[in-house]
Amino acid sequence: MEDHSAIYKEETYELLAELETSLLELERTPDDGELIDQVFRSMHTIKGSGAMFGFENIAAFTHEIESVFDQVRDREIPVSKKLIDLTLAACDLIKKMVEGESGDAEQEQQIVRSFQEMNPVSDISLSDGKSRLPAGEADDDGTEHLYRIRFRPETDFFRNGSNPLPLLEELQSMGICEIIIHKNNIPFLADMDPETCYIYWDIFLSTGEGINAVRDVFIFAEDNCSLDIRVIDSCDGGASGIRDKKIGEILLEQGDITSDMIQKALNGQRRVGEMLLESRAIDPDTLNAALLEQKHIRDAGWKRRHQAPGSSLRVPAEKLDTLVNLVGELVTVQARLTRRASFDRDRELTAISEEVERLSAELRDNTMNIRMLPVGNTFRKFRRLIHDLSNELRKEVNVQTEGEETELDKTVIEQLNDPLVHIIRNALDHGIEIPEIREARGKPRQGNLFLRAERSGSDVLIRIADDGAGIDPEVIRNRAMEKGLISPETEYTENEILSMIFLPGFSTVRQVSGVSGRGVGMDVVRRRVENLRGTAEIESKKNAGTTVTLKLPLTLAIADGLLVQVGKGKYVLPLLSVEECLELRRAEADKARERSMIAFRGEIISYISLREQFRADNAAPDIEKVVVMESGKRRVGLGVDKVIGQHQTVIKTLGKFYKNIKTMSGATILGDGSVALIPDVDQLVRKAQEKFVNTGEWDPCPAFGE
Repeated sequence: MEDHSAIYKEETYELLAELETSLLELERTPDDGELIDQVFRSMHTIKGSGAMFGFENIAAFTHEIESVFDQVRDREIPVSKKLIDLTLAACDLIKKMVEGESGDAEQEQQIVRSFQEMNPVSDISLSDGKSRLPAGEADDDGTEHLYRIRFRPETDFFRNGSNPLPLLEELQSMGICEIIIHKNNIPFLADMDPETCYIYWDIFLSTGEGINAVRDVFIFAEDNCSLDIRVIDSCDGGASGIRDKKIGEILLEQGDITSDMIQKALNGQRRVGEMLLESRAIDPDTLNAALLEQKHIRDAGWKRRHQAPGSSLRVPAEKLDTLVNLVGELVTVQARLTRRASFDRDRELTAISEEVERLSAELRDNTMNIRMLPVGNTFRKFRRLIHDLSNELRKEVNVQTEGEETELDKTVIEQLNDPLVHIIRNALDHGIEIPEIREARGKPRQGNLFLRAERSGSDVLIRIADDGAGIDPEVIRNRAMEKGLISPETEYTENEILSMIFLPGFSTVRQVSGVSGRGVGMDVVRRRVENLRGTAEIESKKNAGTTVTLKLPLTLAIADGLLVQVGKGKYVLPLLSVEECLELRRAEADKARERSMIAFRGEIISYISLREQFRADNAAPDIEKVVVMESGKRRVGLGVDKVIGQHQTVIKTLGKFYKNIKTMSGATILGDGSVALIPDVDQLVRKAQEKFVNTGEWDPCPAFGE
């Protein structure tokens, strides 16, 4: 039961997340019947599962919400902002109940009371802070119905963790109930499988509940059983009552026998097909065609009942992380095998090495794909934050998302939450104006917040944009000088001024509020994104809006790299960012180093000598290799001594002792057991540019470890 409770909690968290998304969408399109049905189903699932797994408080609390949305489905209650806000508050309370926290009893009663006031047919009352969960929705006219229910579970019903007893007990609580069990299919003990369901039930129920309430009892089992619910008769309380039926009529309605079987029992008549064929009403081919069609129908029905369940599988994240680590170790061992095969020049060993390399690459790619998740799930989580914060700030905000299907490594997505929270809060607080100001500026009352994601080579770009007030560079510059972050004598470009927002302790707000003003938000954004080996850039135009772009790597675990050599050290550059490799003679390389630029396909691009950056002390080669790479929105050429070739890189963190080395994002183990460092190209470019702007000289990075 503890395992089932854990599964219920996990599924409820997912349902609540989907529920919040549906509610916020419903606020925008209140007439969307599909969204209303989705909200109702989510509430019903939370309620039914809660009752099944012992969360009676959740089931009781959720029932009243479900009842209101049942009225919404019938167009008896309109969708309003009050209903949406109240349901979102109820979701928060349900989440606390699932987590086992002692909820606010007064808040619970207030929420239930508010839903009762909305529901004209509510029959729930709170007594001593507890809710009563009725069995179902009774008909208004008080009609008594007699139902015949045939409940035939599939043979694998027990294997799915389903239990029929709570279903039968719930039916018994709805009225007068008689249950007949069919045991004819139970085999001998030696042939019995304890996980196979051999039995089925006929239930006769007399109740005032409607057929939907009866069917809702089986909502979690309906996909894994054969269910037939029929109203045998109805009685409105008058003298006529429910009429008697003959045994033959009952068997016929149940489908256990046919009218032909009854007639055969009466006069010994033969099969209908034989009689029709003998009387020449049909010919043999017609009969054979009918029999063949009957067989196909039966086979199709058997397939539908016995087809395999869905292929999705819930796996703990820890197991997936372990798999990725093992794949990483396999890639390292494969590199050793390839190196040994190249040295020994053994054809058989080389063939084995190539096969292992192919298999390990496929295993690596498939494992990485398993870890990839769509960013749309992350975007949907922030709709609730935007809804609540816009209400708090008295602003009207419309959220638009694009590229929700774009995928990112789950580790990147998990660490992306805090940066996005800070960016969105800034956009709502500083960017989008209140409706009155927007109207005065000739804008619509409702502001727009855009969440976009797109693939760009080996990276994913996530953009958070608004159409608000934008950023005034002069205000940023003056505020930075007040705080002593910059010198008044230094000239800065507009992009450099906007980038000051990412400086620690920087804020343009004079008074600290509950939303902003402490100067830690955008600093956290840059640090978190850089820890993910990404970059954060900001663009803005006064009174037109602001866009923050996060450039993030697809994965943090395994990637293809270009192995190069600088001095005695080896380094790995991200292969997907590499555009081309050039060669420069020594004299040309010296000129490029002095000018910090080279000509590449008709344009001038920045040039950085990694020999100078990493202080290589060996003699420079006569021919220097230049690796042209993409860095942000620009190209940059990196001067290296030698290009070794492609390398499957298992990325390892450097550890806390090297946490201040910003120009290195990680390391990898080569086939010979040596370590190759992974430079952070964006950090190298940024560090060189900062030094060049201030002094006119390139800044050699400190040697690794200094």
